Formats: sequence, C-alpha cells, structure tokens
Amino acid sequence: MLEGKRQKQVAGLLNKELNEIFQRLGLTMMDGGMVSISGVKITPDLFDARIYLSFFKVADNDLALKKIEEHHHEIKKELTSRVRHQLRSMPKLSFYIDDTLEYVEKMEKLFKDINKEEG
Repeated sequence: MLEGKRQKQVAGLLNKELNEIFQRLGLTMMDGGMVSISGVKITPDLFDARIYLSFFKVADNDLALKKIEEHHHEIKKELTSRVRHQLRSMPKLSFYIDDTLEYVEKMEKLFKDINKEEG
C-alpha cells in the first residue's frame, strides 16, 4: 500500500524530532553500541506511528528496546511539545527492532556459501 503525502510529511517530522530527542536523552549510545532510528511509518489515519530502531554492536537488542520503552512517557511528552503546532493529535508511538541489517548479513553469507560450493 502506498504512503500518502501527509503520511510521509508526518513520518519525516517525527523522525527528525525523535532523533533530536534520542540524542538529548542519551539514548543513542547504549551498552557500548549505537542506537539509531531507521524509519518511521504512520498509519493512514495518522493515529499510530511505528518507530523502527537499528542497533549496532549492542549486546542485547531486546534489553536495549526495553530501556527505550521505559523512557516512552518522557519521549512522547517532549515530542508532543515539539510538534503541537504541526499536528492536531499525537500518534501512538510503538517501538520495533529493525532487523534489516541482520537479514542482509544472513543473505550474503548464504550467497557466499553457494558460490563456494559451485566454485
């Protein structure tokens, strides 16, 4: 399903503001690794926002996600104050682990194994 223009605008706004909030709260560096927002997806009714987080060299992704969810209220409060003039209502925020990098690494390993067997 295609994203509408307004969905893309709101997702871009939330992504920008959330990155700044994460930096201010010190959530970008965790357990010796780095956390970044890889994407924001908004439902067509603009009531739900899915925030995809990418973890680089973090020991335990689930534990890091739990730490971020513990700051959910603080994140939403600051985000609401930052975007109150651009949005009528604040979307419900949900955080998810973006495992795209792990998937790419797995696929590359499979292709290398196939090439070794053929060669």
